[in-house]
Amino acid sequence: MVEINICDDFTDTPGARTYDDGEFSGQEFYDKILLPKYEEALKKKVKLQIDLDGTYGYASSFLNEAFSRLGNKYKPNEVWDNLILISNEVPKYIDKIKEYIYEKRK
Repeated sequence: MVEINICDDFTDTPGARTYDDGEFSGQEFYDKILLPKYEEALKKKVKLQIDLDGTYGYASSFLNEAFSRLGNKYKPNEVWDNLILISNEVPKYIDKIKEYIYEKRK
């Protein structure tokens, strides 16, 4: 299994959507952490576990940017089936991420 702990591996204060919105954006997380780790997991034929706990919360734009990009780069069903999401502090984040993975972007 390949793992990401967002608090430890990225930040405990996730930002907004894009680089233009400031530090620790969803776009930065996607580019620097999520996509490389997802591709590593695919290459190893293992799941990617993402721990969302330990941060001061997430803007919906952060989660939308990162996970809708992943769902648009790869097939949404493939992405969803290859993730293990941990969110004990705010379980609804898991449902939102699933929704964003399946969202079609223009």
